[in-house]
Order: sequence, then structure tokens, then C-alpha cells
Amino acid sequence: MKKYAKPQAYVAESKDHRFAGTFEVLVPVPDRVKPHRIGGQFDSQQAAEGWLHSDEGQDAIAEVFAEKKSDKKPAKAR
Repeated sequence: MKKYAKPQAYVAESKDHRFAGTFEVLVPVPDRVKPHRIGGQFDSQQAAEGWLHSDEGQDAIAEVFAEKKSDKKPAKAR
């Protein structure tokens, strides 16, 4: 059994009332309360899922995790 599984990106309806009826791609990141929103707003859930599984979407998700990994600072030596 795996102790830790990398969180997966998902599609959800936008909670922002200005974009009511649209969908967005969310990427949960460890050590962060809110997930990152990437890819903008999509008119349908199918369009958002299509972008999520496209090469462009996969590259954007990898970039979010790469940024998070580079943000970690090494511990100070005593």
C-alpha cells in the first residue's frame, strides 16, 4: 500500500459568480489549502476535461508541481 499518492487534477464548476456556468481545472498541491486554478474558464465540463488530458494541460500541471518542488528550501546545517 502506498503511503502517499500524488494528488490528481480535477474539473469543477466555477464558484466565482462572475463566471457562473463555467468549469475550471484545479490542481491540489501539498501544503496548500486551496488548489491552483489553471487553464482558465471553459464553457463545458467536456471542454475542461479535454484540456486537462491534452499535452498542454499535462505540461501545465507538471509545471505547477515543479514550482512547488523548487520552492522547498533545504534545512540549515548547524
